[in-house]
Amino acid sequence: MATFKLNAPTWEVTTTNQNNNTTLWNKWLAFADSQAGSKTAWFLVSLMIQGVLFLPIPAVLMYYYDAPIIVLGITMILFFANIIAGMGGSGIRTVLNFFAASVLIHLVMLALFIL
Repeated sequence: MATFKLNAPTWEVTTTNQNNNTTLWNKWLAFADSQAGSKTAWFLVSLMIQGVLFLPIPAVLMYYYDAPIIVLGITMILFFANIIAGMGGSGIRTVLNFFAASVLIHLVMLALFIL
């Protein structure tokens, strides 16, 4: 049996203050969340770019530009951190953040020793 529910009208004013917090970090997180379905593909892309582009960087920097041995250590730590993040069951945000950090750190190392 259907019954009527009477609700008393409310006279209070509700205001919604919508703040557009569209920062670069929020855009990055939204992009990362949208890529959750292709996490394996991002892991494979990360490994390919690490192996083909970033692992030779220490050899080039140390041989031609007399870079210290720490460059090799940083590259290996970043390489294995990406492997562990991808294979360890981390979320897509972690995989993409490790990959982006690796790209930025390698670009900074190249800029420091070449320029």
